[in-house]
Amino acid sequence: QVQLVESGGGLVQPGGSLRLSCAASINIFSLYDMAWYRQAPGKQRELVATITRFRNTNYADSVKGRFTISRDNSKNMVYLQMNSLKPEDTAVYYCNAHQQYAPDYWGQGTQVTVSS
Repeated sequence: QVQLVESGGGLVQPGGSLRLSCAASINIFSLYDMAWYRQAPGKQRELVATITRFRNTNYADSVKGRFTISRDNSKNMVYLQMNSLKPEDTAVYYCNAHQQYAPDYWGQGTQVTVSS
C-alpha cells in the first residue's frame, strides 16, 4: 500500500527557513512525478512545487526564488527547502505522488506557521 508521510513543519518567524521531508513507500519511486501542495485556512489547495521523474522542477510564482524542491530516489524521499518565509506561507503542506494513468497519492499534511 502506498504511503506518503510528511515531516518538518512547525512554527517559524518571518524570514526564517524550514525543510519539509516526504517519505514515500512506493514501488519504483523514480517513475513518479512528485509535488508539494499547500492549503491555507479558508482557501483552496494550491500547487507549490513539482519535480518530475526527470528532475525537471516548476514553482508557483509566489515561492520562486525562495523554495527549492528536490528528491532522492535512493531513499524514496522528496524535500522542500523553504527560505525567506512569509506569513502568507502559513498553510498545511501536502506531499503528492503522480503517475500518468494512475491515481494520485497524498500524505496527511504537515502544518507550517510563519508568525512572529
